[in-house]
Amino acid sequence: MLICVFTGFSSGLPLFVLSQMLPVWLTDKQLSVELIGAVTGVMLPYGLKFLWAPLLDRYFPSFLGRRRSWLLISQVILLILLYVISLFDPISQLSIVANIALLIAFFSATQDIVLDAYRREILSDHELGLGNTLHINAYRIAGLIPGGLSLYLATLYPWETVFLWTALCMLAGIFMTLFLAKEPKPDSPKNNSQPFYQTFWIPLQEFFQRKGIAQAIGFLLFLFLYKFGDSFATTLQTKFIYDMGFGKEDIALVVKTTSLWAGILSGLAGGVIMLKLGINRALWLFGFVQMITIGGFIWLANFGHFDYITSAELWKLGVVIAAEYVGVGLGTAAFVAFMACETNPLYTATQLALFTSLSALPSKGLGMLSGYVVSAVGYYDYFWICLFLAIPGMICLFWVAPWNAKQ
Repeated sequence: MLICVFTGFSSGLPLFVLSQMLPVWLTDKQLSVELIGAVTGVMLPYGLKFLWAPLLDRYFPSFLGRRRSWLLISQVILLILLYVISLFDPISQLSIVANIALLIAFFSATQDIVLDAYRREILSDHELGLGNTLHINAYRIAGLIPGGLSLYLATLYPWETVFLWTALCMLAGIFMTLFLAKEPKPDSPKNNSQPFYQTFWIPLQEFFQRKGIAQAIGFLLFLFLYKFGDSFATTLQTKFIYDMGFGKEDIALVVKTTSLWAGILSGLAGGVIMLKLGINRALWLFGFVQMITIGGFIWLANFGHFDYITSAELWKLGVVIAAEYVGVGLGTAAFVAFMACETNPLYTATQLALFTSLSALPSKGLGMLSGYVVSAVGYYDYFWICLFLAIPGMICLFWVAPWNAKQ
């Protein structure tokens, strides 16, 4: 269980650097919202990690074993890149900054592939629930550093120093890999004599044969659409709050603490509610909650820019963020459980990488368009668009997870 805490922290840190710390840094450097939105496109590897997940299973350095070797490599590279990116000027060297951010996303997604597979291999079936809950909550706690503490420190120290301290937090993951984690024994030896393409094809073939072509395509479409509106709305969340007139201190002290506890408590509540309602009904209920919480951004955007930040404005911000992360926590609890139920234990790494990749594509891939949409229509209409984008995913529930179906 302690290892699950470290896996969650290591997984969340680089992601939150890209999604929350990077936009504020670029805003401080006077980049436009269009460019900042485009830079979020570097997170595309999170949506494509299924493409190389089978390779990490079949090929690996042998010095620490199949899982731990890849973990150490990705974590050391991430520590270096998280600092190096701050050494370049986003104004005159934007392409270099974007390429380094792309590498961060790639190695972070690689780490996630290995961590997901490793966690599944070290936990017994009855430990999965608690282990995944600890992982997800530690993942959210990791967001307090790049999205909270680092932003506060940026008001006191140069950005280069802040990035260095943030990067050094990856030492927690390296410590886990070297001293806590033990290499799990595979359920069965891997047959590397198979043709190369079979590494990719066999897990997909099993999934489509088990589900049937039509049902499998519908399921994959649902994964893409269910959190589309909610994910698209939060792509520029930090940038939106900054543009509303709130400072880095407000984001650090109000937004991050509010989102942390709202996410953790709602995630735990979601687990209890699923026990009562079942996964299918929870997807319906939590999907509607996600749509309602997008309305909070619409309400906040309607006020326009705040010239002075008073306690009343901080309360408005806190309520909106708390509501949003209640929706995120509830929706994620049901969504992750639903995806896990659809994987074959023999191919968990590849199939789960495929499922999580599709669910991440709206924010990690299409998120690069968010800045252009905001520039064209403004934040108020942008969040209305996000609300309507949430509807198709709810429609998919009629055939993917019917209300009265047992699950």
